[in-house]
Amino acid sequence: MSMNQETWLERNTFHHGAFWDLIKLVEEKEKKGLKISLCIPTLNEEKTIGKEVLILRSELMERYPLVDEFAVIDSGSEDKTLEVASNYGADVYLASDILPEVGNKRGKGENLWKAIHQLKGDIICYVDADISNIHPRFVYGLVAPLIQRDEITYVKAFYDRPLNYSSGLRPSGGGRVTEILTRPLFSLFYPELSQIIQPLSGEYAARREVLEKIPFPICYGVETSHLLDLYELYGLETFAQTDLDRRVHRNQTTNALGKMSFGILQTFFNRLHAQGKLDQMPDLETFYRRFEVEDGNYRQLVQEVVEEERPPMIEIEGYRNRDTSS
Repeated sequence: MSMNQETWLERNTFHHGAFWDLIKLVEEKEKKGLKISLCIPTLNEEKTIGKEVLILRSELMERYPLVDEFAVIDSGSEDKTLEVASNYGADVYLASDILPEVGNKRGKGENLWKAIHQLKGDIICYVDADISNIHPRFVYGLVAPLIQRDEITYVKAFYDRPLNYSSGLRPSGGGRVTEILTRPLFSLFYPELSQIIQPLSGEYAARREVLEKIPFPICYGVETSHLLDLYELYGLETFAQTDLDRRVHRNQTTNALGKMSFGILQTFFNRLHAQGKLDQMPDLETFYRRFEVEDGNYRQLVQEVVEEERPPMIEIEGYRNRDTSS
């Protein structure tokens, strides 16, 4: 029987403070025989990755053995991201070195997808690399519902999102693409999913058994596609969300958010068609057009944005035949 919306919000929305007892959480994890992998996808993150690895590894692997494996998967950074992450104790991989037989595509979604093959955990937790106020709650707040409730398969983070400007923090902001694009689309086509407070958050945890069954857009559409595909497969009841209080990160320009929105829309239209909510698929352009002003003159900029997708990992022969020992 499907839970109504009020019941879902009450039952499946958590605050990280409910999971403060990490000793108990580790005991529950070990009792169920679960292994947890933590993945940070990176590209040129030398300024923040060291602090993230230091804090998360020391607290969640050395002090409390909640995380069994901690990896940074990189898109080909030109700075010292991999060197810094390795020096602080993370396992580091280039995405291009994982499943080389399927080739390499550059994008965050590619790193997330290849993590399913590279990592061994029953639960995989993804955390972005640009969090200035990193804290262990960004991990334990997401994996705890999966440890404690077997019916939950996918947990999203939500938080206050002050933007980090050079002049200091603004007390509010962030989530602009969510409020202007994603939430209106969800309200129109997937009203139940509009209860997910921050559907585009880069912090989430999921069971391997569901991640391996869904395709992964390699760029901007990956978070949106996860929600739409898993909702279609399993319904709202298997989702949960955790309040992590506050996340400080670098802000993106409006131009960058426009490009991101263009990619998300491609993914969204593809899912509408695949799920029978759009009878005829229009021919979608792949060139994003915007204007910039220089010396009082308007100039149109055209950039190709193609939301390629990787197939469900379970369809990859190298994954099915991988070594699952240790």
